[in-house]
Amino acid sequence: MSERVYLDHAAGAPLLDVARGAMDEVWRLPGNPSSLHTAGRTARRLLEESRESLAECLGAHATEIVFTSGGTEANNLILLGAAGARPERPRVAIGGAEHPSVAGVVDHLPGRVDVLRLDATGRLRDGQLAVLTERTALVSVLLVNNETGVVQPLDEVLSAGRAVGAWTHTDAVQAFGHLPLDFGALELDALTVTAHKVGGPVGIGALVVRRELTLAAPGFGGGQERRVRSGTAMVALAAGFAAAARSAVDDLSQEAARLESLRTRLVSGITSQVPDVMVNGSAPISTAILNVTFRGCRADDLLLILDAAGIDCSTGSACTAGVHEPREVLLAMGRSQPDASASLRFSLGRGSSAAAIDRVLGVLPEAVVRARSAAL
Repeated sequence: MSERVYLDHAAGAPLLDVARGAMDEVWRLPGNPSSLHTAGRTARRLLEESRESLAECLGAHATEIVFTSGGTEANNLILLGAAGARPERPRVAIGGAEHPSVAGVVDHLPGRVDVLRLDATGRLRDGQLAVLTERTALVSVLLVNNETGVVQPLDEVLSAGRAVGAWTHTDAVQAFGHLPLDFGALELDALTVTAHKVGGPVGIGALVVRRELTLAAPGFGGGQERRVRSGTAMVALAAGFAAAARSAVDDLSQEAARLESLRTRLVSGITSQVPDVMVNGSAPISTAILNVTFRGCRADDLLLILDAAGIDCSTGSACTAGVHEPREVLLAMGRSQPDASASLRFSLGRGSSAAAIDRVLGVLPEAVVRARSAAL
């Protein structure tokens, strides 16, 4: 039986050997990093070494790294933490195609959230940033969209936020390891990353927060992470995260060029071999994500046909997948419900190869025919 083709790296990348090795070195050691004895101090040293390594990868200071359980918690911390810390600024602004961990703030801060609308390319519409005022506590915009790969104009967001004194945050989960990130040079106030998108372990992420900022803690406990996040530190996971991050940053330029070539190969093959398709999103766009509408299909049907053929892809964010519904991101871009319901995401990573792309292209045309027949 042929080896499966994995094209869902945006949901989670395979664990890198370097990350597994880093964790294996730490798992066997006892000690809580908050303890004062020798084992505790050893655990603290290992944790801080990982923090310093990750900070270096992100162009940040080690004291700006707040370890979390993942990107979702990091996003929750900055949104609720900023809103709670700045009661004189009752409003929060978010992009119109955010990850659910950001978009969900609409329900948690009812009547206080401004949603910045998108144009047909998936980027912020002209004039949307005019909604920011001296009453805005925070503006949060996804740097690379997790479903389409579209890159937002972060410099414009930063400029508009600074002009009115709003804190600026970007969810860079899908950007980390694919685009250069320099927290200090960008002059952001906060940034979110997570480990399992870059070949690190599931269960750890980080919120990078400028040293001068004080967030309101949405929970309570020991305040181990800069008094904004409580709980015993995840020393082994932090070691795996730092190792994967270092590998991703060191290989970024070479890997980005390789993935761009593979993505171009996949786009060319799909558009030339399959009729009535539409690629969603336009440049600037991530080299690792391709979202395609296969008109006349139900995306779940096509996904399952490909799955049976040994190809793993997705209908969108793994945080919302499971029940088929039109993709909110595509609807926000003005796509019709039928088109939004007929779209698949192929996301590339270190394990992707030209042979894997060719295998997908060898299976896909017939799979689309079958899916369209099933939809009749």
